[in-house]
Amino acid sequence: MALGRLLEHSEWLPVAGVVEITGMTLFGTLFLCLMPLLLIELGTGFGTRLRKHAPRLRGLALLAGMVLAVIASIQGLRPPEVVDYEVALPGLPQRLDGLVIVALSDLHLGTSIGPRWLKARVAQTQALNPDLILVLGDVFEGHNRPEEADIKELQALRAPLGVWGVEGNHERYGGSSSPLDEAGVHMLRNELAVPAPGLVLAGRLEAGRRITGDSTTAWEPPPYRPKGALILLSHIPNQTQAAARAGTGLMLSGHTHGGQVWPFGYLVQFAYPILNGQIQIDGMTLIVTRGTGTWGPRMRLWPRGEISRIRLKAQ
Repeated sequence: MALGRLLEHSEWLPVAGVVEITGMTLFGTLFLCLMPLLLIELGTGFGTRLRKHAPRLRGLALLAGMVLAVIASIQGLRPPEVVDYEVALPGLPQRLDGLVIVALSDLHLGTSIGPRWLKARVAQTQALNPDLILVLGDVFEGHNRPEEADIKELQALRAPLGVWGVEGNHERYGGSSSPLDEAGVHMLRNELAVPAPGLVLAGRLEAGRRITGDSTTAWEPPPYRPKGALILLSHIPNQTQAAARAGTGLMLSGHTHGGQVWPFGYLVQFAYPILNGQIQIDGMTLIVTRGTGTWGPRMRLWPRGEISRIRLKAQ
C-alpha cells in the first residue's frame, strides 16, 4: 500500500486529520537512525578500521535507520490486530463455556491519539460480539483531564456482562479521579465483582503502590470470595506467582507495550520477563497484551497494536 493511500484512512490519523509529528516521534526517529550508526562505529573501531569503506558504511547505516523509522511509523498508524487466545479456566461453570472476553489496554488517549481513532477501536471491539469487555488501564495519558469526546466515545462500549476495568499507572498522573467511571466502565479498585454466577473478577489498584510507597505487598483476594473461576485484572504483569497462589485462574495485564519499538523490548524484559503473549505460571494462565495504542512516539517496531479476544473453556 502506498503511503498516500495509507494516510487516507482516517481511523489511522489523530483527530486533526493529519499525522502529528511530536517531539517523541522525532526522538524515536533519531534513535532508530543512530542505532545502525553506532553499530557501524563499533564495527570499524570509530574509523580506525576499514577506513576506505567507513564513509559508505555510515551512509548505508543512516539509510537503514531511516527505513526502520518509516516502517515503525507505518506500524504505529495501522489499526491494532485482533489476537485470539483460548483459556481452559478452572472453576468455570459449563454454562459459561465459550464465553468471549475482549480486552483493551494502553490506549493512551491524549497527545496524538484522539476521538476519531477511538471511535474506530470501539467499532472494532463491538464487531467481535464480546460477552464481557475488560479495560486493563492506561486508557488516558493522564497529564490533563481527558477530552469529553474521548469519554463519550468510550460510553459506546457495550457487552451483556458489562464493561469492567482497572486503572493503570497513567490514570492518576493528572491528580484527578479516573474519568473511566464517567465513561460507564465499572472500575475495580482492589475489589471483587461477579458479572455472572460462577465468574469472579478481581481488580488490582496499581496506583496504590505510589501512594503507600509499598511495592512488595503481594496481592491477595479477600478472605471470602464467591465460588467460581477467578480472573485478575492487573495493569502491570508482576506478582504473578502470588496471584497464582491466591487461586487466580487467569491474569490479564498490559503495560509493557510488547516493547513497542525494537530494541527497547530487551530493556523492558529486565523488569517484565513476559513482554506479551500467553504463558502458564503455577497452574495460572497469564496473558500480557502488547497494548491497543502507543505511548510516546506514534511508532511500533515490529508488531502492531493488539485487541485481545479470549475464549474461555470450562475444564
